[in-house]
Amino acid sequence: MSQSTTTTGGSPLSIASGLRGRHLTRRLTQLYAGLALYGISSALLVRGGLGLEPWGVLHQGLAEKTGLTIGVVSIVVGAIVLLLWIPIRQRPGLGTVSNVFVIGLAMDGTLAVVPDAHGLLARSALLVVGIVLNGVATGLYIAARFGPGPRDGLMTGLHRLTGRSIRLVRTGIEVAVVAAGFLLGGTVGPGTVLYALAIGPLAQFFLRRFAVPERAGSSTVVASATPKQAILRR
Repeated sequence: MSQSTTTTGGSPLSIASGLRGRHLTRRLTQLYAGLALYGISSALLVRGGLGLEPWGVLHQGLAEKTGLTIGVVSIVVGAIVLLLWIPIRQRPGLGTVSNVFVIGLAMDGTLAVVPDAHGLLARSALLVVGIVLNGVATGLYIAARFGPGPRDGLMTGLHRLTGRSIRLVRTGIEVAVVAAGFLLGGTVGPGTVLYALAIGPLAQFFLRRFAVPERAGSSTVVASATPKQAILRR
C-alpha cells in the first residue's frame, strides 16, 4: 500500500527566497516612503515660513537667486555634494542616489498643492507637523539601510578623513550652510532652532520603531551604512 506525502510549507529554499523577498520589499518601501515624506516635511517648513532646516535654508536662498524651484536646487546641490564623495572615497548606495532625486521631486510636488500659511497659529502648526514628519522620514529611510544621503555621507567621510569628531564636523558644515543660505535670502527663524533641537531625539525614536533586522549576506554596497553611521540628516 502506497502512502503519499503532502508538503504544505514548501521547500526550505523557497521559504528562504520568500523571506528574502519580503525583507527587501520592506526595506525598499521604507526607503522611498521615507524619502518622499522627507520632501513633504521640508515643503511644509517652507510654507510655515518660520525657519527651515539648515540645508533647506541654503536651498531656498539659492532658489531665490537662480529662479529655480527649491526642489530642483535640492537635486542639484545633492548631486554636487555626491561628487565631493569621490576625493574622500565614500561609497554610495541605492539610498544615496535615490535621496538626490526623490526628496526634491516630493518637495516641489507638495509646494505645488500646499499654499502658504497665514496667521501665527497656522504657521506654527505647519512647523510642528513638518518637524515631526521629518523625524519620521529620517527614521524610515535610515533604518532601511540603503546608504546615507549625500550630505550625511559628506559629513561621515570628512570625519573619517580628518579624524575630527562627528559633532564638530556636523556643526561646522551646518553653520556654514545656514550662514550661506541666510546671506542668499533663505529663511532662518525660530523653526531653524527648534528643528536643530528636536530632530535628534525624534530621529532616534523613529529609528528604533522602524529598524529592519540585518540579514546575513546583505550587500555592503547597497546597504553600506547602518543607522548609527547615517547621522540624522540628509
